[in-house]
Amino acid sequence: MSNMRSIYIGFDPREASAFAVARDSAEQHTLRHIPVRGIVLDEMRQRGLYWRQTSRRLVDGQSVLWDEISAAPMSTEFAISRFLTPILAKEGLALFMDADMLVRASLVPLFEYAKANPQCAVFCVKHDHQPKDGVKMDGQLQTRYARKNWSSVMLFNCDHPANANLSVDLINNVPGRDLHRFCWLEDHQIGTLGPEWNYLVGHTKCDESPRIVHFTDGIPTMPGYENVEYADEWRVAMNAWAR
Repeated sequence: MSNMRSIYIGFDPREASAFAVARDSAEQHTLRHIPVRGIVLDEMRQRGLYWRQTSRRLVDGQSVLWDEISAAPMSTEFAISRFLTPILAKEGLALFMDADMLVRASLVPLFEYAKANPQCAVFCVKHDHQPKDGVKMDGQLQTRYARKNWSSVMLFNCDHPANANLSVDLINNVPGRDLHRFCWLEDHQIGTLGPEWNYLVGHTKCDESPRIVHFTDGIPTMPGYENVEYADEWRVAMNAWAR
């Protein structure tokens, strides 16, 4: 396995503050130099890595980004482009994170754990997350699919041969629900992380102190989420980034 390490965070211009906190907190809590980059949809299109057709639609009175192949809404611009992570990284271990996250501890142990288990192609927290129908974040529709939120934190072993099946063509041509259930892998190739590595605020039960907090329903700047668990910590991180 290559010794290369990298971190990628999904970017959506509607969530710029979330991205700032996620990126800065990841950099601040990673003791070794591991580059942290954003996955920006316009850049992926310009590089010829992403060509899925999307549109804006009104669904139940809400304007949503619509993925034509999936015939389903996309809550963020990186809903599908996240799966380009091993292609962008090319080698070694590459971590993908949603933007609505706060890193609270070093990520180095996460990479060390993956290095010690090279038989796995991807590592994630295997949530049993079944949210109620409705809306989340800034009015985006809440959707259900198999293995929901497994893909919000993914640590890829880019050198694992099974990940060669995750091609640019596959990413651009299959429904998103297939990608989110890791359709290119066998179940035994998906490694398990403890819940502290993707703690869903308001949903996850965890015996350890969360290392990555995920504001999956809405970040603390959004109405109704100002006082959720870890909101004060998130605001401290936001202010630290701004300075």
